[in-house]
Amino acid sequence: MADGGVQWYDLSGFQLNLLREIVDSEKPSGQTIRRNLEARTGDRINHGRLYPNLDELVDHQLVEKGEQDRRTNYYEVTDAGRRLAEQIADDFDHATTQPLAAATDGGSTDE
Repeated sequence: MADGGVQWYDLSGFQLNLLREIVDSEKPSGQTIRRNLEARTGDRINHGRLYPNLDELVDHQLVEKGEQDRRTNYYEVTDAGRRLAEQIADDFDHATTQPLAAATDGGSTDE
């Protein structure tokens, strides 16, 4: 949990992808995030989807929004956002390195 607030599973997959793009970039604009994500996923992303989701990340205090110029904003990950991104990486790394528990059938046999 990032500072007792939002957990990774509280975010949509799209929001997690946005957070990843922002963590991996230095103060990207919304258009830079959109282009990078479109290149990575092959999906078209429209403004009506992009900016409300970026604003939610700002509202959750995972990302800060600043002004590059009058027309362009940049996005920067906060400490809470970085901790959440690290938690996500740790959780998924842990999940992929742990063997699945053996399923039991309650003692019955298939003989």
